[in-house]
Amino acid sequence: MTEAGMQRMASRVFAALLADDDGSMTSAELGEQLRISPAAVSGAVSYLTQVSMIGRERDPGSRRDRYRLHHELWYSTFASRDQVLTRWERTLRDGARSLGEDTPAGTRLAETAEFFAFLQSELAGVLDRWRESRMKQGDGPAR
Repeated sequence: MTEAGMQRMASRVFAALLADDDGSMTSAELGEQLRISPAAVSGAVSYLTQVSMIGRERDPGSRRDRYRLHHELWYSTFASRDQVLTRWERTLRDGARSLGEDTPAGTRLAETAEFFAFLQSELAGVLDRWRESRMKQGDGPAR
């Protein structure tokens, strides 16, 4: 995950949650398992929460937070990327117009915007096919 650009501690925390049977741990459990400081856990869970890969919930009958992987994690993560791709595409198109689409830089930005538009349309199809395959397997619709 770090090779794909995720922060090192966030990658470690995410991997620990992914390998946990119920996909959830408290800060103390994460720190103990990974042998990292509370500050390192805090920074990692803040990042993972911000990018919607994990959620925070209260331990029943406790004041401690528990961090949990989202149900249908990958579907949700990639579905939310749709909004990011749309923003990037719009920004790139605006940039191409500002620079002039007939300039080398404007052409580059317009081509990049086209790539994001293509990626977005393909991603939507992939997510639809995934949802269909899950329903056929009897796992119900993706959330």
